[in-house]
Amino acid sequence: MQDTHSRFLAKSTIRSADLDHRRTINFNIGKYNAKVPEGKLQFSRLLTARERAKNVKWRALETLDQQLEEFELQFTRRGGKVIWAETPQQACEEILAICRRVECRTLVKSKSMVTEEIHLNEFLQQQGIESVETDLGEYIQQLDEEPPYHIVTPAMHKSKEDVAKLFARKLGTDPHATPEQLTLTARALLREKYVQAEVGVTGANFLLADVGGIAVTENEGNARLSCAFPKVHIVVVGIEKVLPSLADLALFWPLLATYGTGQQLTVYNSVVLGPRQPGETDGPEEMVVILLDNGRTNVLQNPATRESLYCIRCGACLNACPVYKNIGGHSYDTTYSGPIGKVITPHLRGLDEYKHLSYASSLCGNCTEVCPVRINLHELLLENRKEAVEAGFSSFGERMAWKVWKQVSLSRRLMNAGNQRIKNWMINTFVKDWTRHRGPLHFPEKSFNQLWREQREQKAS
Repeated sequence: MQDTHSRFLAKSTIRSADLDHRRTINFNIGKYNAKVPEGKLQFSRLLTARERAKNVKWRALETLDQQLEEFELQFTRRGGKVIWAETPQQACEEILAICRRVECRTLVKSKSMVTEEIHLNEFLQQQGIESVETDLGEYIQQLDEEPPYHIVTPAMHKSKEDVAKLFARKLGTDPHATPEQLTLTARALLREKYVQAEVGVTGANFLLADVGGIAVTENEGNARLSCAFPKVHIVVVGIEKVLPSLADLALFWPLLATYGTGQQLTVYNSVVLGPRQPGETDGPEEMVVILLDNGRTNVLQNPATRESLYCIRCGACLNACPVYKNIGGHSYDTTYSGPIGKVITPHLRGLDEYKHLSYASSLCGNCTEVCPVRINLHELLLENRKEAVEAGFSSFGERMAWKVWKQVSLSRRLMNAGNQRIKNWMINTFVKDWTRHRGPLHFPEKSFNQLWREQREQKAS
């Protein structure tokens, strides 16, 4: 079985040479890049808004234990139930227990990256429970038996022709159907599932500590239907999603909309405070929030990487990353791809197995520049590399190569030693990882130091 590093290299090599794939991605990201500046116009002082959002997340994470306890206290007062899950298996087992108690045969699920993280669909399928994705992009990916390609746009890598062919193959529709016709087909099929489902599962964009509520923002309304139609509503959410106050949404919802899709505000914005109360006409009879750790406390206890938990999952760093745009989301072989995925995955799933992701970066800093909560992503990638080396997750050959390079680079005599031909032969013979996918390196005949010295000597004479 290939290790994760080898699979990453194999997948990224294939994808980077796929010009059709690159055209589709650049087209879709190009539309995003055209819309985001329009969304930003709603902020009179955008940098101040971003800095304020970062400070709110800083306070939330620094007092995370208090915020989560306050959320639990307020949420349970209205009849809700909170379950703390340390691992994906625990979260899945808790969901299964609820499903079996209510004799669930069909479950509807709105778009949620954290349920992808725990592989909930696969788990429920093994238990004989139908789990149906209701977000259109997620539904497309489920039909094609693929994981989401992008945090915000799950089927970004598919053209409308690709989707039409998929629907024709899976649902028997016209292979030349328009996007509007395909959307109506999906809506008709999914609305039957809402009525049939005994359980609805959603994620949460934010947890609101002071009121004990969950905040969900979406463009299709499928999360609202997943909340309201089934008798049981289960929310699966990472512990880092907490905000101290309901009032914080006035800042975070517009930021998330602008950096996620270029909108001023997404179409549907909901705050759910618990199960149906006496006198209310709709909503679930039972509501359960599962707070998932799954390695997040490992990130939290590391002061250097803690700020990566500020992420609001807008996907802006993916759209800005030159590496992501060339190798695509599936090459990473993780739930969270792109720059934020490269930062957090080694800590969520093991530094030894996923350290290679932090090296798949040009360190251009564009991800940091576009992050709405100003996470220093490119610096955190360097921090991951440093921690991997300090933990001993580097080969003997790599350590020796850097030791030799350090000694040579610290010595002007060694840097100037040898002629151009010898240097070219050595670097292109021994630095194989660099030259495997690039042209050969060529040293100049003279170093800058030698040219500078010659010029000074000529002026002196």
